[in-house]
Amino acid sequence: MQKLPEGQITASYGRQFTVELADGSHITCVTRGKKGGAACGDRVRIKHTGPSQGVIEAILPRQSLLYRSDAFREKIIAANVTQIIIVLAAVPSFYEDLVNRCLAAAESAKIKALIVLNKADLQAETAQALEKLTLYRDLGYALLPLSAHQDTSPLVPFLQGETSVLVGQSGMGKSSIINTLLPGVKAETREISATLDSGKHTTTHARLYHLNPDSHIIDSPGLQEFGLHHLKPEEIDHAFVEFRPYLGKCKFNNCRHISEPGCAVLAAVTAGSIQPRRLAAYQKLIGNA
Repeated sequence: MQKLPEGQITASYGRQFTVELADGSHITCVTRGKKGGAACGDRVRIKHTGPSQGVIEAILPRQSLLYRSDAFREKIIAANVTQIIIVLAAVPSFYEDLVNRCLAAAESAKIKALIVLNKADLQAETAQALEKLTLYRDLGYALLPLSAHQDTSPLVPFLQGETSVLVGQSGMGKSSIINTLLPGVKAETREISATLDSGKHTTTHARLYHLNPDSHIIDSPGLQEFGLHHLKPEEIDHAFVEFRPYLGKCKFNNCRHISEPGCAVLAAVTAGSIQPRRLAAYQKLIGNA
């Protein structure tokens, strides 16, 4: 039996996908029947149905999977990524809740995380945002101020040897980062809606770009929320890295770290080892995950 050709999904458009084959050619593919679950970054086996068309017959084993979910459905963001880059900016203002959720998703998927604060040329606003984000740098996450329109070279060392996915709210400058890293791509960008203090959606589908043979980057649609319905409370508390030394040391095995007596996490907050902001973020997550 002839072995089906392998390729990688480099773009996803709902139920249609662009697959890059070993020879560098691209083919438009669909999944068979109602079968879904394929994502940008997936390695797949395809069957040709025409000169530039095909069907995805199988998704090959994944190294990682980043996705979000609510009570009703799951949305895969990207597969086989090694790094999530959370793109923020002081203008429009970012949701810290989204940062905590993205970090929790990255930790649970065992994907490294980098926080990029874009539009650093807005000095006063950026200084305020950096003050808020210092908490995450103190937790061990890399924090990089950047002005994508001026210079993305500080970002380049973080991309080497990685398959990175850019995530964040609309208007934070993800597509501008892609444009500067890969000038030939010219991903669509739009002006910020100052009235709504939010970005206008520009990227409508996930797309993978090759920076070099060993480094790749995926641009993803803007997020306004990042549901973690697929994570259990005990998985969420483990995803808060500063909680880990205290997990298993609470008086009660099923401690939720809310107001229980003998809670080691709450004691660590009182002692100053865990920031109250992060405890509040955790408590919000387990109530609305």
